[in-house]
Amino acid sequence: MTFKPASPDGAFGEYVFTSDKKRIDLNYLYNLLCVPSRYSTGLPPERFPVVIENSLCFCVYYQGKQIGFSRVISDKTEFASLWDVFIDEPHRRKGIGQALLKYIFEHRELRGIFRWFLMTEDAHGLYQKFNFKTEVYNPYIMMKVNVI
Repeated sequence: MTFKPASPDGAFGEYVFTSDKKRIDLNYLYNLLCVPSRYSTGLPPERFPVVIENSLCFCVYYQGKQIGFSRVISDKTEFASLWDVFIDEPHRRKGIGQALLKYIFEHRELRGIFRWFLMTEDAHGLYQKFNFKTEVYNPYIMMKVNVI
């Protein structure tokens, strides 16, 4: 796969955030997101690299090991959809998820997006800190509209 140059890395204490796809641990991500689990999509392994290639990806590293991830699908002006946000269990409740979202929303290709969309079962509180609102018709869907 060939990828565009990444944006500058970010940091939160000892944690490093990057959008550099060359650093992604594909096996780690596939086993987390696609092997039967709470987040399972049942995606065949041969299609997973295409998912990564066609998404803006954001990784979190601690002492050189990937411990978090998220991806965005977007037209880079009107609409962006946030997917697969996670931080490994031992690193949760330390503000890393919030710092990752801040890094994503400040990314040069995503600044100024008019409408953000995501789905969550249990992280409403985190996303509400970034002005996401729960959709009345479906409590798993959250939307954020930026008035310019």
